[in-house]
Amino acid sequence: MKYVHKSEEPAAGPLDRDAEGRLYDTRVRSAMTGFTRDGDTLALEAAAAARSAFHAVERLRTHGTQGRGLSSGALDVLIRLNAAGEAGAATPTDTADTTGTTGMTSTSSAIGTAGLTVGELARAGGVSSRNVTGLVDTLEREGLARRLPDPRDRRAVLVAITPEGRAWLEAFRAPTERAMAAVFHGFSPDELAQLRHLCLRLVENQQRIEQYLDRPQQPDRKP
Repeated sequence: MKYVHKSEEPAAGPLDRDAEGRLYDTRVRSAMTGFTRDGDTLALEAAAAARSAFHAVERLRTHGTQGRGLSSGALDVLIRLNAAGEAGAATPTDTADTTGTTGMTSTSSAIGTAGLTVGELARAGGVSSRNVTGLVDTLEREGLARRLPDPRDRRAVLVAITPEGRAWLEAFRAPTERAMAAVFHGFSPDELAQLRHLCLRLVENQQRIEQYLDRPQQPDRKP
């Protein structure tokens, strides 16, 4: 089925609705129609919509963080450190994280402060350790996190949230909740669950493609 807009009237703005009442971006559709060979623009429009939605959510989610020099990546690390700290406070010994943050294990030191290694933060965020090191540097400069000796390995360090970091997150919590309520205004719980599901299906597909591309190449066999 070809998803090419047929209306002869100009759109009132960049967003318009198709015959079924579903939103689409007129500028993206126009550009993609000229790009594709057969005029089927739906997958490309969906990819563009996913990018636009991501940027819209990020702009609201990180609103106000720039005053403390925090990027969205640094904010994510701070949130993970806070979850690890809460898990460590609940269990004063080494404990698997039960906060729903996949791939992390919080470790309590002798003074009861839970932390995560840079590697654990990198795996949880799906980014490189070098990237996380830069984000931790930013948080440490701001006084929101600190590095501690790892009691499991004297050569390693843990990263832990500071009391100032917890206070910063607490002050940031209410405006974040208001921003999310605003950006998802009019969405039912079922629609939010479906949106989450569809976005994570994209992630699953990307992970499968990446695994395929990262496979060792088999040498050609000579006949």
